[in-house]
Amino acid sequence: MGPIALAFALALLAWVLVVGDLLRRHRPAWHWYLTGYPLAACRVVFTWRKVAMLNDLTVTRRPPRGLLGDLVVKGDPLRPIVPRLSFPRANRLGLTASVRLHAGQTPATYMKAADALVHAWKVHAVRVTSPERGLVLLTATASDPLARPGLASAPAALLSALIGVLESGGAWVMDLRLVPHWLIAGATRSGKSTLLARLITQLAPQPVALIGIDCKGGMELGLFAERLSALTTCRREAVAVLTALAVDMQDRMAVCRAAGARSIWELPEKLRPIPVVVIVDEIAELYLSDGRRESKAEAEQCSTLLLRLAQLGAALGIHLVVAGQRVGSDLGPGVTALRAQLGGRICHRVNDPGTAEMTLGDLNKDAVVVAQSITADEQGVAVCSGPEGGWSRARSHLTSTEEAAATSKKYSAMTPELPAIVRALAALEGDDK
Repeated sequence: MGPIALAFALALLAWVLVVGDLLRRHRPAWHWYLTGYPLAACRVVFTWRKVAMLNDLTVTRRPPRGLLGDLVVKGDPLRPIVPRLSFPRANRLGLTASVRLHAGQTPATYMKAADALVHAWKVHAVRVTSPERGLVLLTATASDPLARPGLASAPAALLSALIGVLESGGAWVMDLRLVPHWLIAGATRSGKSTLLARLITQLAPQPVALIGIDCKGGMELGLFAERLSALTTCRREAVAVLTALAVDMQDRMAVCRAAGARSIWELPEKLRPIPVVVIVDEIAELYLSDGRRESKAEAEQCSTLLLRLAQLGAALGIHLVVAGQRVGSDLGPGVTALRAQLGGRICHRVNDPGTAEMTLGDLNKDAVVVAQSITADEQGVAVCSGPEGGWSRARSHLTSTEEAAATSKKYSAMTPELPAIVRALAALEGDDK
């Protein structure tokens, strides 16, 4: 090769490297389609047989002769048969491939081999699902989509909040019309408060009443005081507000019964009461008792009232979003009953496996393992339940203190007044005087 040809080859290589780096930083999807996917597809195709054999994904066909019972005494050697793998198909986040199961195989075996597939294919994660009987779908994610989460888009709807982005790249939406009550668990600095702030900023422009129960002196939900119809900062106030909501719930039942409706959404708009979202920050403060009779009575009242609202409130436009660092049966006998009514589950990084099990264990055991793998560096990352019973990793959009305060002030004029709650708090202040 002459010096001119060598210089041209080096210049071409440098140009390819520069263009590749620009694509990787500014157009990651294009970079994946042009360079990442072809290499990953080759790794999938050429390593599949070896990975399947090492992880017990193969089956053995019995030879037609040479068997005495199950003992091979003569004849053809036993040959492993590798399941048939389709050619990998690219998508903007990675690739997918389907596997046809042999008779007797189950998707659980492939779930156990997911880590081996990650290392063999050199990808970020491999998700195993079974869209139909006898078929397993392997979805490989090339890189962590939650490392730099952009905010996905979703259509605006009443009682629907765009929280962030899912690991699949789709929008993470909390739809209270679809899943009326939610449980959020997370240790300190795991992103739980940021998620609540995002939820309130999304609900603030909507015609809904927001009620905050923050027994940490209002430090978290106090930012939204101008948009909240009520903010309680101690358990005694929480009991008064929850009692008033229970009374209001009875009134809503009477309206629906008189109109022959099974929910407020079947009522004419002029008769429909305003939806109410109750946000509880740190559920443990409502359940724990210091041993005094008054304290035990308040804890029991809170437990009973929250359970009643969860059981009956969905059809009456009363929704619960309950958050806590620690969620376990040791808080009291009513916690397990309340959890059963909270269909939506979100688990950030937690300090003990019991909380992850309490939050996600009755939905999917695999989700518990994934939730426990969230590190302290992944603030805002959580495992959330899906509307169809599945689960996904997700990350909430960062909502700063300034943005939260500005949103509360901007929509303060939309704060509805709930007369029953106003009277309950006024009576409580009168008793204190």
